[in-house]
Amino acid sequence: MKKLGLIGGISWVSTADYYRLINEGVNQQLGGLNFAECMIHSFNYADIKRNNDNNDWDSTLKMIVQASLGLKLNGAEAIILCANTMHKSADDLQQIIGLPVIHIATETAKAIQQQSITKVGLLGTRFTMELDFFKSKLCAQSIDALIPEADDRQFIQDTIYYELGKGIVKPETKQRYISIINHLIKQGAEGIILGCTEIPLIIKQEDVNKPIFDTTLIHSAAAVEFILS
Repeated sequence: MKKLGLIGGISWVSTADYYRLINEGVNQQLGGLNFAECMIHSFNYADIKRNNDNNDWDSTLKMIVQASLGLKLNGAEAIILCANTMHKSADDLQQIIGLPVIHIATETAKAIQQQSITKVGLLGTRFTMELDFFKSKLCAQSIDALIPEADDRQFIQDTIYYELGKGIVKPETKQRYISIINHLIKQGAEGIILGCTEIPLIIKQEDVNKPIFDTTLIHSAAAVEFILS
């Protein structure tokens, strides 16, 4: 069994889901009392948010490099970033630390390809929706990504930070998300990427009449595959 290092706290809510899903996945494969060998470095979310809001990606990269090197020193053989937005720095991180970084967008693209889908709607933080680090991995596999209108992107950003990131789920927020998703479907989206690890707290497959791609589930499954490889 390989040892995995998790970078979490962004937010703690989704990090707890990662820990549960990875351990459940290993146990489903091996049975008995077998669970994942893993370590977690959990950040103070406020520090990461401050950097992101200031577009200070260099400071965020330094933080995750330091955390990853600490995990490597303690035996981690790969790193998993438990947040979509942090993957803006994933390629640089992998080059600096000399360990594989299991990329959430690459794994999501594989899952989309398996369903022969070529156009998806992408929900996530404003950074995930507007910057290229996630969409470029999809584009490399000939998958087009549609994103919501500007006011909807800001709504998603705010609710991720101030509701979902705290474990708060409001019915009216859920309805707005469903409305945003339905608009993307009307624009031609054949599936919907839940491209923030908090969004699955509020949107489930039964809420949407097209396939959803839960990046937390997809990423966790890739982590299990690595651990058992």
